[in-house]
Amino acid sequence: MSREAYAFARELAPAPPSELKVDQHYLLCASRGALRLEAHGEAWVLPPARAALIAAGEPIQVAIPQPVTTSSVLFARGFAPEPSAPLTVFDMTPLARTLVSECVAWPDSEEPLPPYGRSMFGALAAVAWRLAEQPSPVMVPAGRSPELRRALALTGDGLAEDITFEDIAGEVGLAPRSLARRFEDECGMTWRAVLRRMRVLRAIEELAAGDDSVTTIAHAVGYTSLSAFNAAFHDLTGRTPTQYRATFVPDGHGPMAPSTVTTCPVT
Repeated sequence: MSREAYAFARELAPAPPSELKVDQHYLLCASRGALRLEAHGEAWVLPPARAALIAAGEPIQVAIPQPVTTSSVLFARGFAPEPSAPLTVFDMTPLARTLVSECVAWPDSEEPLPPYGRSMFGALAAVAWRLAEQPSPVMVPAGRSPELRRALALTGDGLAEDITFEDIAGEVGLAPRSLARRFEDECGMTWRAVLRRMRVLRAIEELAAGDDSVTTIAHAVGYTSLSAFNAAFHDLTGRTPTQYRATFVPDGHGPMAPSTVTTCPVT
């Protein structure tokens, strides 16, 4: 990289999990669709109006479950300070989105940044690093042991079904009591709490994917009661599903329209 900071926007096709690791600090923003991110035992959803701050040199797993539009901003280590965590997902403000839109005008190049461009990237770094001090609570533990990761995968695959903890334990070959201990030790929460979070995260993906009604999405992620779904969603995000979807609207402060469509990872 010749420039100390640069940015670009892209449209990405659905893709299975792959590793992303870059030598610069990476600010990844979504404006349409949603990404799945995983690092250091935690899994996140990155829907519109949110951003992920990824520390330089930190490997993360990125999956693209649906078509997504992203803007990426990369900062050289000497240009911006070290992030406080390997991966942080947080809400973007209108100011932050405006700065991203401005910075996308400067892609990577052999030419140095002009003074105005350098000031825009500097302002964006200051704002983004400050926002990252208040990470989103919308995450689930990813697990460490093969058995627990298998249990989490089975749980995620069966969100719309009437799955039971005993069924999951049987599938992974552990007694329910043993699997319960794995959840407490590796996740710090019960399977039921993880299931609740998984359903909310999947609902966020569905909210970002299209215009399905909240009731349809609630049923798709395993809720038979709309009030119970709304309560669970609000408990985790601080918003109702309708309010959360409303934050996806760029209101004139979204990233610039992308110029390329690719099936490659976000870089």
